[in-house]
Amino acid sequence: MADRTTLDAVTEALKAAPERKFPESVEISVNLKELDLSLPKNRIEDEVPLPNGRGRNVKVALFGSPEMCQKARGVADIVVPPADLEELVKDKKAAKKMVEGVDFFLAEAPLMPQIGKRLGVVLGPRGKMPRPVPPGSDPSNQIQSLKRSIRIRSKGNRTFHAAVGGRTMAPEAIAQNVDAVLARVLAKLEQGRTNIASVYVKTTMGPAVRLW
Repeated sequence: MADRTTLDAVTEALKAAPERKFPESVEISVNLKELDLSLPKNRIEDEVPLPNGRGRNVKVALFGSPEMCQKARGVADIVVPPADLEELVKDKKAAKKMVEGVDFFLAEAPLMPQIGKRLGVVLGPRGKMPRPVPPGSDPSNQIQSLKRSIRIRSKGNRTFHAAVGGRTMAPEAIAQNVDAVLARVLAKLEQGRTNIASVYVKTTMGPAVRLW
């Protein structure tokens, strides 16, 4: 089967999907082949900035000193100074609720060991361990970058999915996002395109359209 252009596949997927009463995402499904996924080096885990954003608000939380939290106010969705971190550690239900509602976490580097030890059981399984931020720095740029990023994770599976935009976005913008994600995936695979069996594009509830 000859490859179609990314824009053609995205346009077809959008046209094929009935309108829904909720804001659908547009997703890609990547099927891997000829990889030993028992080896960690063959698993995909990355954060990819999208050229045109997610098409929805992406929530970012920061664990940091009072000084860093002050710099992040108005940029991060949630800031967690040390005193609030202590309260969060004591309330596992509240911690799980916050983690589930946040897309990405950052943490001032000196706090990383404490967060890993005390909240790692909540953050780790969800793939949401924080990225470290140098002490005393301004995290604004990192936060803004994450707000237009997605996380891709194959774990031990041959098929993984990634949201590449929202249905309300222009097809051209979604197609650019798809190409950016696939470029990052190809760069991480040992044999590049040879390790991909197929790629599909679809809306959340719509039919899948083959790209590769």
